[in-house]
Amino acid sequence: MQINFDNTYGNLPKNFYTQIKPTPVVNPHLILFNWPLACDLGLNVEREELQKIADVFSGNLVLESSNPLALVYAGHQFGYFVPQLGDGRAVLLGEVVNTSGARYDIQLKGSGKTSYSRGGDGRATLGPMLREYIVSEAMHGLGIKTTRSLALVTTGEPVFRDTILPGAILTRVASSHIRVGTFEYFAAQKDFESLKILADYAINRHAPHAKDSKNPYFSFLEFVLDMQTSLIVDWMRVGFIHGVMNTDNTAISGETIDYGPCAFLDEYVPDKVFSAIDSYGRYAFNKQFSIGLWNFIKLSETLAFLLSTELKASAAIIKELERLFIEKFHEKYLEMMAHKIGIFIPDEKDGQLIQDLLNIMEENYLDYTLTFRHLIQNTGQSSWALLKDFAVPRGFQQWIEVWKVRLVSQGVTHDEVVALMAAQNPILIPRNHRIEEAIDFAVEHNDFSKANRLIKAFSDPYKNNEEFIDLGQPPTSQQRVYQTFCGT
Repeated sequence: MQINFDNTYGNLPKNFYTQIKPTPVVNPHLILFNWPLACDLGLNVEREELQKIADVFSGNLVLESSNPLALVYAGHQFGYFVPQLGDGRAVLLGEVVNTSGARYDIQLKGSGKTSYSRGGDGRATLGPMLREYIVSEAMHGLGIKTTRSLALVTTGEPVFRDTILPGAILTRVASSHIRVGTFEYFAAQKDFESLKILADYAINRHAPHAKDSKNPYFSFLEFVLDMQTSLIVDWMRVGFIHGVMNTDNTAISGETIDYGPCAFLDEYVPDKVFSAIDSYGRYAFNKQFSIGLWNFIKLSETLAFLLSTELKASAAIIKELERLFIEKFHEKYLEMMAHKIGIFIPDEKDGQLIQDLLNIMEENYLDYTLTFRHLIQNTGQSSWALLKDFAVPRGFQQWIEVWKVRLVSQGVTHDEVVALMAAQNPILIPRNHRIEEAIDFAVEHNDFSKANRLIKAFSDPYKNNEEFIDLGQPPTSQQRVYQTFCGT
């Protein structure tokens, strides 16, 4: 086994990180390994060296080219600023560059104490790490930008939380682990030299086009704006609730990162909150746009001194960026929702048509995913068997008649409409009760068959596959998940 790590982040000044090796574990055992992702990353890993894979991705064996780092950052957590957070239970092994020239971080999560652990044990338990593996790979299958999961290793060691739980380490892959909170850390220290170094590094890594613009830092923020608005719109397309959109959980690359108390909508409740730690609904489904904007403004404020040497001018630029964020989001959201109902080019009136549908869904507690699949069925296309029992609420049929007139007005074929809708509306989402079922089965019985089945099903969630028809069913009252937990 050989991985040629490159370590550009480790070339930054020493105040950006702490060099630290993962803490060895007693008995690492490889549970899941993402062979297709390993291939995409260009990793030289053989299937017959499973124990060595377990040793490397538990941290027991540090490869020669690796330079393990724990990154420092700050963050606004539920609106309150914490001036230093950092990787309290994670270690960046290094970066790899694939055959296409794309650069990725490879990070261990749950690999032991670091200088940023703040009294924690630096470990992770099996349940949350398995959740992140399943859901992050499902998000990839859904076509949403996300960190990926490369490996899941159990440690053979207990982790003490409310109860004694099995320990595990997740290997996470990301375009980078630079967060809004990374910028906030140096801004809080008024370390403008380091802020500029970080901004220039982020531009080189993620937005090299910005270097040639009149104001590279404005162009960089435009890039982040575009990535973040696209990401949140995609979340809303599939009914995803991140659950903890703190600035330290907001990657400037526009990837979904940190799958703690995340969940997916069953019935459409726009102010739905699952996270047990979100007491005031700050990160509810319908607030993700406003929180994304808030986080983006916090990032922009850290770079105010680079946007202009004049205070008033930089304030005006940030205000313009705020306007652009709002405009971009609403433009993308309207287009996304229009595509979900088969409208290729939306106009102003379509916004009301969409809102009328959402109102019907909310009033009748309609399943978010199945409602849109039902609409595909209503175009005349024979669809999935589980939709046969879809209960049509009062007022819905009238809305459908208005909608069909709008579809006809486009002058496109029926097949084109169905293809557009089918590409936007998955058949399968990672329903909360199925995720919990797979986690419980793994933790209680050391049986990963349910988890493996979910991973297989979610690799192509738009495919009509009768093998996984049960995974599309909404939960019964006994199966319903009301809260999700961070697992830190």
